[in-house]
Amino acid sequence: MNILELMKNFGKDAAKFIQAGMPVVTAEEFKDRLETCNSCDLLKDNGSCSLCGCHMAVKAKWATAVCPHKPTKWKEIKKK
Repeated sequence: MNILELMKNFGKDAAKFIQAGMPVVTAEEFKDRLETCNSCDLLKDNGSCSLCGCHMAVKAKWATAVCPHKPTKWKEIKKK
C-alpha cells in the first residue's frame, strides 16, 4: 500500500468519525477490537493493518470505524 492510499483510507475514516461527533467505543469494546486485531494475520509488526494501512490502536477507538476485512472481524457496535 502506498502513502496516497493510506492517506485516502485514513482521511475517509477520520472524516466519518469527525462528522459523527467523534464517538468512541467503550473500554471493553476497544479491548475486544485490539484483541481481534492482534490475533489477525493481517496486522503488521508496526500495529498497522495490511488492508487499510491504518494504525489500529487509533482506529479501534472510533465507534464509526469498521474492520476492513470482509466480512468484518470486529463485533458490531450497538448504537446508544
